Amino acid sequence: MGSTVALNGVWHRYSNSAEAWTLRGVDLDVAPGELVGLLGPSGCGKTTLLRLIAGFERPDRGSLRLGQQLVAGDGAWLAPERRGVGMVFQDYALFPHLNAWRNARFGLARGKGDERVAWLFSLLGLEGLEQRYPHQLSGGQRQRLAMARALAPSPRVVLLDEPFSSLDVEVRLRLRSELSSVLEACDASGVIVTHDPDEALAICDRVAVMRDGVLHQCATPQEIVRTPATPFVGSFVLQRNVIPAQSTRPDQWSCPLGDLSQQHIRMAAAPTTQKECCVLVEPKDIEIDADDRGDAAIVGREFLGDLWEYRVRMGEMVVRATCGVEKDYPPQMPCSLRIKEGAAVDLMTS
Repeated sequence: MGSTVALNGVWHRYSNSAEAWTLRGVDLDVAPGELVGLLGPSGCGKTTLLRLIAGFERPDRGSLRLGQQLVAGDGAWLAPERRGVGMVFQDYALFPHLNAWRNARFGLARGKGDERVAWLFSLLGLEGLEQRYPHQLSGGQRQRLAMARALAPSPRVVLLDEPFSSLDVEVRLRLRSELSSVLEACDASGVIVTHDPDEALAICDRVAVMRDGVLHQCATPQEIVRTPATPFVGSFVLQRNVIPAQSTRPDQWSCPLGDLSQQHIRMAAAPTTQKECCVLVEPKDIEIDADDRGDAAIVGREFLGDLWEYRVRMGEMVVRATCGVEKDYPPQMPCSLRIKEGAAVDLMTS
C-alpha cells in the first residue's frame, strides 16, 4: 500500500527572504491511517511543512505526492482546493457570522453532505449545538467544530496546526486522546504540528523531530525513546542532558561528570574510538553533592511534587538534575556533580 503523503528532498524558503532555508532536503512519508507528529521548537519549519502539504506554499526543490498523484515539484502544481486535504488551524478559523452547522458545511456543494455532517456532529459530541455561533461555544467545542469542518469533505489526510495549544489542560488531554479514533472512524491520515514532546509521544504513531529546517529523526515514540538519532533529539524530546565527552583509551571516556567505561554505555550511536563525542544523561541519573570547593553551583530549581529539579551551572553548561524532596538545596549553593552508581548513558557523535 502506497503513502498518503510523500515528500522527497523538499527544500523551501520564503520568496521575500534572503536568509536561510526554512526546509532543507526533507524526506517524509505518511502511511494510510497513520498519525504523524511534526515536533520541534518555534521556527524549525514544522508549520511551513504543513502549509506545503496543504498547498499554501510551493517547494523550491524536491517533490510532494498525495497518494499516487504528484501535486508539487518537478513542474507539477495542484491547487489547494483540489488536493483532498483537510486543515485545522491553530485559531480554528471559524466564520463568526455562520452557525455551527453552516461552518461545518462550508465548502460542500449545496444540498449534499448533510448526512455526513450530521454523523460528524454525533461522532464529535456536537449534537444540539447546530444553531450556535462560534462565540457561543466553549474552546473545546470550537476545536471539535473545526475538526468537523475539516473532515466533512472526506479528505484523505487532515493537517492540524497546534490544535490544542489554546485549550485548558483537562480539555486538551481529553481531546488529544480522541484524535486517533476520530481519524480512524473517518478513514483519514493525520499530520499534527506540536512543540510539546509529551503530546507527540503520547498520541502519534510516528514523530518527525525537526530543527532549523532539518529532519533529525522520524520514528515511533518507542524507537525515539530507546535510540535517539542525534543529541538534539535526546535533549529536546527526551529532556536529557548533553554532556561533552572524550575518548581517553579504548572503551574509556572522560566527561565533566566523571570517567565512563563500557559498562556505563546503554547505547552507542558514535564510534567507540571517536575522540570527540557526547553523552546523554537523564536528570535522575545525576547526583548533586554539596561541596564548598566544587566546580558547580545551583542557579535555579522547580518543585515537581515528589521531586526537586535543579539547574546547575558547571562551566559554560547548565545541567538539569532531579532529587528527592528531602534534598532541599538553596540557590547559589556550591556543589559538585557526578553520574550515579549504576546509571547508564547514551554515547553519541557530537
